[in-house]
Amino acid sequence: VPTDTAQAQPTEAPMTDPGTQSTGGTVSYANDIAPLLQSRCGSCHGGNQSQADLNLLSYATLMSGSENGPVIIPGDSTKSLLVDLVASQKMPKRGPKLTPDQVQLITDWVNQGASDN
Repeated sequence: VPTDTAQAQPTEAPMTDPGTQSTGGTVSYANDIAPLLQSRCGSCHGGNQSQADLNLLSYATLMSGSENGPVIIPGDSTKSLLVDLVASQKMPKRGPKLTPDQVQLITDWVNQGASDN
């Protein structure tokens, strides 16, 4: 009986790390993105002292952008400044950088339309 191992090999692990997304691959702003932005970005981009007039502590202020314009382009992470800055490790300036899984979570959320969900 010949064994054909070539057919079993195409089933590879998913590109994203399990457990980085909530249910069914849909990223939730309330459960996934807001806590991440609050913990990693809120000290410089929240409250009364928002660098570049960018407040990341609520969906409304995040989507209103900064003094330089929008930072999120729903559905297009490649044109979203926030994704570019965290992916390139330029932000956050102080404190630990986001992990690749966290960057992917933000990227996926933007690509899924950056919903207030």
